[in-house]
Amino acid sequence: MSTETQPLDSELPELPVLYAATVRTPIAPMHAEPRIASQMVSQQVAGHRVEILDEEGDWVRARGADDYEGWMHTGFLARAPQATTRQSRQAVRISLGCVTKTASGDRRSLPLRALLAPDETVKSGEVIDAIKLAERFPLEPFALTRSAQEYFSATSYLWGGVTPWGADCSGLAQSVYALHGLQLPRDAWQQAELGEDAGRDVGELHAADLLFFSDREDKRVTHVGIALGERRMVHLALGRGGYAIERLDDRQDPYVDRLRERFLFARRLLAV
Repeated sequence: MSTETQPLDSELPELPVLYAATVRTPIAPMHAEPRIASQMVSQQVAGHRVEILDEEGDWVRARGADDYEGWMHTGFLARAPQATTRQSRQAVRISLGCVTKTASGDRRSLPLRALLAPDETVKSGEVIDAIKLAERFPLEPFALTRSAQEYFSATSYLWGGVTPWGADCSGLAQSVYALHGLQLPRDAWQQAELGEDAGRDVGELHAADLLFFSDREDKRVTHVGIALGERRMVHLALGRGGYAIERLDDRQDPYVDRLRERFLFARRLLAV
């Protein structure tokens, strides 16, 4: 996100898990407060499980696989039954952007990384079996940067978003890395604590390094981009309206000038 906020009540003791739920809609928003008018802080996508930590009327405080917490309306969720041996052996199919039809005849558009229900048939687009995901999307720098460019090239900026239908800067980094098997935390300031120091020389950065920026006086991280190599970076930026590839040595672009002024450091999560 471009102005990061910490997970809800991060200073409070961890709450016990009441039960698990599954996202039943293509995208389900997570809010800062248990009301629809509050800020959307993140999203969960179809088929993914969340842990329910608290309940308030029709709202629940949920925690995703990235340990990020937010309030979700129960209309987006279905209480998850305990998995049986038969269920656990069912093939899990992952959307790469598709349209499906359920057994009841409903059509659904599913974003990247949504999980299909067993009774859904694919009408258009592409899905992949979970067991083949690592082969198709290896945790390798250039494979990862190809995915960022292929799947997010038409994405508009959306605060709290995590899909190609709309995402913010840290949502892009988190979703692309997750596609390749590495779960990152949700916010840019959290992602900046991972990996190894990659320095401040953009000419020395490797593909898939994460670049961190700040527009605050206290230099708290507020933005993240993914290095492409050769002084280039892909990111989702409010100032660009969404997806953009920047040449960080471009001296003619005022926006890139501001990026260079706000650049803090880079982190390396993948071995070269």
